[in-house]
Amino acid sequence: MPKRAYQAEVVPIRLDKADHAPLFRQLYVALRDAILSGQLAPGARLPATRTMATNLGLGRNTVINAYEQLRVEGYLEGRVGSGTVVSRDHPVDQPIVGSQGAQDRPTKFGIPPRPKRKLPRQAEIATGFIGQWLPRTDRAFEIDTPALDALPLETMRRLLTSSLRSDFRRLLTASDAAGIEPLRRAIAEWARASRGIACSAEHVVVTAGGQHGIDLVARALLSPGDTACVEDPGDPFVRTLLQAHGAMVVGIPVDGEGMIVDALPSARAGAKLLHLTPSNHFPLGGTLPMARRTVCLTWARRAGAVIVEDDCDSEFRYSSRPLAALKALDSGSNVIYVGTFSRILLPSIRLGYLILPEDLVAPVVAIRSLTDRHPPPIEQLLIAEFMLNGHFSTHVRRMRKLYADRQSTLVGALHDEFGGILDIQPAGAGMHIIAWLPAGWDDRALAGHAADHGVTLRPASPFYFRRPPRSGILLGHAGVTSGQLRQGIKQLGKALSAYRPIGSPRR
Repeated sequence: MPKRAYQAEVVPIRLDKADHAPLFRQLYVALRDAILSGQLAPGARLPATRTMATNLGLGRNTVINAYEQLRVEGYLEGRVGSGTVVSRDHPVDQPIVGSQGAQDRPTKFGIPPRPKRKLPRQAEIATGFIGQWLPRTDRAFEIDTPALDALPLETMRRLLTSSLRSDFRRLLTASDAAGIEPLRRAIAEWARASRGIACSAEHVVVTAGGQHGIDLVARALLSPGDTACVEDPGDPFVRTLLQAHGAMVVGIPVDGEGMIVDALPSARAGAKLLHLTPSNHFPLGGTLPMARRTVCLTWARRAGAVIVEDDCDSEFRYSSRPLAALKALDSGSNVIYVGTFSRILLPSIRLGYLILPEDLVAPVVAIRSLTDRHPPPIEQLLIAEFMLNGHFSTHVRRMRKLYADRQSTLVGALHDEFGGILDIQPAGAGMHIIAWLPAGWDDRALAGHAADHGVTLRPASPFYFRRPPRSGILLGHAGVTSGQLRQGIKQLGKALSAYRPIGSPRR
């Protein structure tokens, strides 16, 4: 992919659209490095955002985002009548992060950058991964974003106000690391009624979301070097989390019905954990058949392993009723059930839960108490009241119908606009669909290109251990209103029109 160059003052700015880094970040780094190296002197005036965007062939918002980040960090300042200038008091002693040769280059005033801190393996793995996956809920098609416009906010406000009047003093002193009893009881009742899981409040531990629950399980069960099996493709957050705990992560291939259980390692191989999304495979969809579920349970008993059942979006099934949870079929103590309210209600609430075998409750609660003591009691009470008064089940039913309608609208719009380009796959459950790309297209490059047009596309490739058989993009539909859909389709059309696969002729 050709690179573009533009001389801003005396500073060459080079941007590479084939790079995975967003263009606003590339521009930010180029300008910051020029300031720290003295190429852009204090007081130097930068071109107007519109001028910079025109000369670099960028969207103006891309330049505005880069300028704003530099302004927030103290490198730039705006002056009425004189535009944007380099700050006369910029932070020259900060290390230049992410720049080639940054550790060897002195600053303008001869102050060497601070040496790069050596991070532990866990921090290095997490830092290298997480920035690629931060959600942008203001954009169309973001996956995992629920319908915030359809939340029963007035009902929730009324329940919270009433609860605070009656329980405020107790809430100020609540400190149960497992979670408050009303919420654990409500979760157990919901799991029995909706998923067929025989459990009580004593088996439930409230977490800060599904990912936090898996982290607690990994802390309780895994030692460095232990083998953990995950689906391939599967959730990259889970894979990275287990690797950060020192586990040797093994990917088990997936077909249209979920994990190919015949590919599990021998029960004698010593695997300690299997992460599974049997009710709705993430991200491809599909339900693990009963015969494969039975094989998984038998394997776990023989291997002495634990299955972490991540019940991904099982509430939102459109084509049929879900099978019983794997946990409901477990006659022993080999399955841990993971649920979350962040995807059903709203991401910011950060509450989820584990349903644990009896012998694992105490270790997990002890670990929870060491990390963040206990979940926030006010949010817990709100969800407990919401569930115990029947509003939660009503909300799930309403969202199931809404999400089915929104998926149908999205699939129809995509077929109408891009049916000759994209192979669109409707989903029988969940909050996103997959659109497969033509041969030769790079989903990562397309996603980065689309971000410059203001649209979020999640590439399918990062979900795979190995090279995926096809390139595809994940398109969220649950949180997309009709207005956002129209705008998103328009932006997606621009991105697809402007995208050129590597090796293709110029348009």
